[in-house]
Amino acid sequence: MKQIVAIIKPFKLDEVREALADLGISGLTVTEVKGFGRQKGHTELYRGAEYIVDFLPKVKIETVVSDDLCDTCVEAIQKAAYTGKIGDGKIFVSSLEQVIRIRTGETGDAAV
Repeated sequence: MKQIVAIIKPFKLDEVREALADLGISGLTVTEVKGFGRQKGHTELYRGAEYIVDFLPKVKIETVVSDDLCDTCVEAIQKAAYTGKIGDGKIFVSSLEQVIRIRTGETGDAAV
């Protein structure tokens, strides 16, 4: 099993969710986060005062998939989140040792 974590632009969330739903992925965790990378932030003007926005709003999507679905899932996220501009985000893939469903005690793929 693999855990896929994607950091994307907030307005791309619906497109990514729909792309994953088309693959049959039903379990997602979505968190509103802030951060920066090469994009570094920008300067804004508010009531005549200029200020620097260091941390930009992003959305963090987490899901767990079987090994055979991992590459397809990553491609779907990449395609749906793409704008071609700086700050599109990152996708991280990690191996999971074990998954346990608390309610039933199921483990492994059955718990996902």
